[in-house]
Amino acid sequence: MSALCAIEAVARLGSVTRAANELGLTQSAVSHNIRLVEEALGVVLFRRDTTGTVVLARGEVLGSAIQDGLSRIADAINAVRRNDSGPALTISILPGFAIKWLFPRLIHFDETNSGVELSIMTTANLADFDSGGAMVALRYGTGDYPGLHVDRLFGEQMFPVCAASYADKQRAPLREPADLASHTLIHDEIWPLLQTVPGWRSWLDAAGYREISAERGRRYSQSNLSIQAAIAGFGICLGRSPLVLDDLMEGKLVQPFGPAIDTGYAYYFVCPPQALKIPKVRNFREWLLAEAGRTTAALHQLPQATRDA
Repeated sequence: MSALCAIEAVARLGSVTRAANELGLTQSAVSHNIRLVEEALGVVLFRRDTTGTVVLARGEVLGSAIQDGLSRIADAINAVRRNDSGPALTISILPGFAIKWLFPRLIHFDETNSGVELSIMTTANLADFDSGGAMVALRYGTGDYPGLHVDRLFGEQMFPVCAASYADKQRAPLREPADLASHTLIHDEIWPLLQTVPGWRSWLDAAGYREISAERGRRYSQSNLSIQAAIAGFGICLGRSPLVLDDLMEGKLVQPFGPAIDTGYAYYFVCPPQALKIPKVRNFREWLLAEAGRTTAALHQLPQATRDA
């Protein structure tokens, strides 16, 4: 490392003397480090003449690369230090789950954890905890996250939902699943989970209506967009129970008919095991599990779909 630092300093400053002063070393120590690298590589990086040090092209290339690497290491160290000891806690989460479930409940967390600054990183990609970005993640999947601490928050069911006024405005009836053939289906296509997450085709097959096409309709890349489209009266959305819970309870959405189908997917709290030693992570996890328990209880209390909606 000391040799690499010497190469970077000389390439940047164009002088062994100035590099030695910056690094707190003698000129002979800097020159010795340069010779070690040059001998290992079998090339000359700097030329010495009566005017001083001349940085050759390959010395500039190597020095620039070392500078970039050291800068990235420093950024990662600062990010880790901020996450561990500072007030900020960065959470990686799917956009739809953030908007439809987490955000409405964060006020409860702020009331009892005013010293923690939550930073939300919305993404469909798995969190890279080694990068120093997110410290914890809220994930949607099967719970298979090797090497990480995992808490299951709640599972989900899926069933058709629409705006309370939608059926009244339509000429075609909406009393049973067979009626879906005459209505606009709203699809929520979650990348990169599109190929594995159950959707309209899975629900129609489970409900016994294989003859109805699942290809028609509007498509959105996020669950919150598909839910909002249903609230706006654009069609019938296949609601995922935790994400439509609040809108059902507030009357923005209704469930015209069943059945409610288990998707086999669930929502999880995920973090590196060592992160649980950090107080703000433990506090957030405890709060999250309590909120998840309230959501589970509320899901069990949802009224059954009625045939006369």
